[in-house]
Amino acid sequence: MNHGQNLRDLLAPLGVYRWEGSFQWGELQSEGEALDGAARQLARIQREMNLSTAEAEGLTGLLALLGREGMEGSPEELRQTAAALLRIGGDSFTLAAMNDTIRGCGIPAQVEETGDPLRVVVSFPGVVGIPADFSWAKTRIEEILPCHLRVEYRFADQN
Repeated sequence: MNHGQNLRDLLAPLGVYRWEGSFQWGELQSEGEALDGAARQLARIQREMNLSTAEAEGLTGLLALLGREGMEGSPEELRQTAAALLRIGGDSFTLAAMNDTIRGCGIPAQVEETGDPLRVVVSFPGVVGIPADFSWAKTRIEEILPCHLRVEYRFADQN
């Protein structure tokens, strides 16, 4: 994108400017460079303000607003986490919604109901024993699940 040339093309039909050997072409080039820089900044801002395209400060800022500052992962993983957290609403406390949010945050866990309406069981399908990042996963799971629920963790036997 060259705004200097665009400005020249817009003014050329007027026929009142001498382009070659004059300060006018240099001035238009200088103004065009400033407009090019502004266009680049606007494109970056537009990219960062959309969750599906954010890669840097837009994504980290949104995660910070959601209480997940300092999360590690690829931009795509972080976008999925933010999208999962943004889906939490008044009807997000169904079993399916809780599992969707936990999986969307990159935690390989599954929430199951028990006979007690105030207790759930969290397991880690496909993982034998306690997962390597269990303390991190436990913190995140308990932030996602409703605070009035008692959470029990079950781990697959190593046999």
